[in-house]
Amino acid sequence: MPKYAPSDGLAGVDAAALAVGFSMALRRAGLPSSPDRAGWLAQALRIVPPTAREPLYWTCRVALVSSHEQLPAFDAVFSAVFDGMLDPADTRGDANSPPAIGAAEHARAAVSERRLAHADGHVPASQAPLAVPGVGNDDESKAPGFEAILAMASADEHLHEKSFAELTPEESAQVRQLVRRIVLATPERRSRRTRQWAHNGAKLDLRRTIRAARRTGGDASSLVYSRRRARPRRLVFLCDISGSMEPYTQVFLSLLQGAVAGAQAEAFVFSTRLTRLTRQLSNRNADEALALGAAAAPDWAGGTRLAESLRHFIDGHGRRGLARGAVVVVLSDGWAQDAPELVEAQMARLRRLAYRIVWVNPRKAGTGYQPLAGGMAAALPYCDAFVSGHNYAALTEAAAAIRAERPRPSRPSRVAASATRQHGQEKA
Repeated sequence: MPKYAPSDGLAGVDAAALAVGFSMALRRAGLPSSPDRAGWLAQALRIVPPTAREPLYWTCRVALVSSHEQLPAFDAVFSAVFDGMLDPADTRGDANSPPAIGAAEHARAAVSERRLAHADGHVPASQAPLAVPGVGNDDESKAPGFEAILAMASADEHLHEKSFAELTPEESAQVRQLVRRIVLATPERRSRRTRQWAHNGAKLDLRRTIRAARRTGGDASSLVYSRRRARPRRLVFLCDISGSMEPYTQVFLSLLQGAVAGAQAEAFVFSTRLTRLTRQLSNRNADEALALGAAAAPDWAGGTRLAESLRHFIDGHGRRGLARGAVVVVLSDGWAQDAPELVEAQMARLRRLAYRIVWVNPRKAGTGYQPLAGGMAAALPYCDAFVSGHNYAALTEAAAAIRAERPRPSRPSRVAASATRQHGQEKA
C-alpha cells in the first residue's frame, strides 16, 4: 500500500491505518464516522498525500464531515490527534483507555489552552504544529471556498439528513433513486430441505447413506452427513398511504419497489382498505411502477382503517403462510380511525404469526414526540423495533432493524427453577 511522505510527523504511516484510526477517534468523540467514510478517506489520501498540515486537514474534513454542527468536535479531535496529543492506534482494543479527545469538556479545554499557548509563542518552534485552516479563524472559515469544498464531499450527502416532507420535486427524485438502492436482508431460517455437508456439526443422513450403499452392493463404505439448508425469511411491507402519510408515500413506495426487486418482498398498501401491490411494483421502470401502484389503490390519501387493514391482511394472506415466520414492516404514523382495542387485537394476532415486527413512523423524529395516538399506543407493545424513517439516514436504521435477529428467550437457571418448585410445594 502507498506510504506517506516524510512530512509533519507522518512518515511511513499507512493510508488505510491512518484513516481507520482517525475515524475511530472521531467515533469515540460522538461523531458519526462509518466504515464507508474511512474507506473514502483512505482512497483520498492515496491521491492527495499529506505533504503539509493543510492538505491533510481538508482531505479528512471533506471525507468525514457531513454537517456544520460536526465542525467543532472534528476540529478538536483533529488538532488533538495531529498535534501529538493522541495516537488513534494506541488505544485500539483497550477497554481501560481514556475517553476520546473532544468527548469531554476538560479535553476540549486542553486543546484550547494549547492553541493559546501556540499563539503566544510559548511552544518551541520544533514542536509547534502547522496552523489548521478554519480553526480559531472566523474570517477564513467564512470564505466561500470552504463551503465549496464541503459541498464536494458527496453530491447526495446533503439529502441524507433532510426530511422527506421538506424535499423539493428534484430532491425527491434523487432520494427515491437512493432509497431504491438500499439493500434489505432478513435473518435466515432453517428450511426442511437438507444438503450434504461435512461431518463438522452435521447429522448422519441415513437415507443418503443407504442410497450410496446400493452402489457398493449394500456395503456402507462411507457415511453421508447432511444439514438443513438456510434460507432468508420472507419480508412483508404494509405501507400506509392515507392523507397524513402523503409527504412520505412516494419515497416509501420507492423503498417497497427496491425491496420487491431485490429481496423478493411482498408489498401491501392500505388506507381505508388493503391493496396488494407486489405485481405492480415489480415493474423495472420506477415511474411506471408508481403509476400502476397508484392506479391499483383507489383509496389513496384517504382515511386510515388500521385495524381493518390488518385483519384483512391476516385473514386473506398472513394465516395462509405469507406472515408465518416473516419479518413484517409497517410504515405508518399510527393515526387510525379504528378503536385502539381493535388495533391491539389484530396486532396480537400478527405477533403470533410473524418472526419480527418493525414499525416505521416518520412522526417519531419530531421534537418531544410520544406515541400517544390511539393506534400507535395500542400497536407499540407488539413491535420488536420502532424507528422513524423520516429521512434517508433513518431508513438505513430501518434496514438494520430488518436484518436484526430476534433475541432468544433466556432459559431459567437451575437455581431459579428449584426455587420455583419449592415455592409451589409450600403453597400446596
